[in-house]
Amino acid sequence: MKKDPVLQSPNLNLSADSNKKVNYKRDAHNYITQVFEEQLPAIKTGLFNVHMNKGFIIQPHWHTNVNELVFVISGEVVTSVFDPFTQKLMSYRLKPGQVSMLPLGWFHWIVAMKEDTHVLTIFDEATPDIVYGSDFLRFTPKEIMNLAYCVDEEKYAAAVAPIQESIILGPPPGCKKRNESATVSSETLSSTIPAQQFYVPQGVSPSPQGYSTDGYEWNQAHPFNYYYSQRSFDPNKSY
Repeated sequence: MKKDPVLQSPNLNLSADSNKKVNYKRDAHNYITQVFEEQLPAIKTGLFNVHMNKGFIIQPHWHTNVNELVFVISGEVVTSVFDPFTQKLMSYRLKPGQVSMLPLGWFHWIVAMKEDTHVLTIFDEATPDIVYGSDFLRFTPKEIMNLAYCVDEEKYAAAVAPIQESIILGPPPGCKKRNESATVSSETLSSTIPAQQFYVPQGVSPSPQGYSTDGYEWNQAHPFNYYYSQRSFDPNKSY
């Protein structure tokens, strides 16, 4: 058996409280706590304990050193991850007890679809590295965006100007989008989207037998074609 100095320590501790260490707190209903190597030296994995209300999002990001497993305890979420091999967006609607996998290095985000949503995001290393989309946007010079994508420099600068810090749970405080998302009807949010891939390849018409269209709309112009139709979950916008 391989010797582990942590496990052989006379002060060995094999327990921790996942509610104790706050990673990020937006308010009393939207916050993240954690257990990683810092809190439990013997741990070989790690987790975020995430609480969100309807319409909140774990912002787009990726990890450079870990795979992530999302496990829903209560409420409901949509996890979305970009497959770099097929160049398709894979999205899953998860209910309590359901999980989705977010591979190492793949760009992803998580949207809460119900109030009092509680999820665990579990990693296969004791401490994950995180690259936030908000940082990518605010630190990329407008001239580079223009050179790379022919984006209007001033419009890009104006669009990202409100992003003044790393955003973990969005929308940011004071954002009017939060008020709009709170008005999404319960009928729309109760649509049954199974915990499976629901994107439709471009050029393929949606089939009532193969896909649920309740709360979704077909958009031939969009590269992923099938997306949530409410303003609070628009893939063409960054919140």
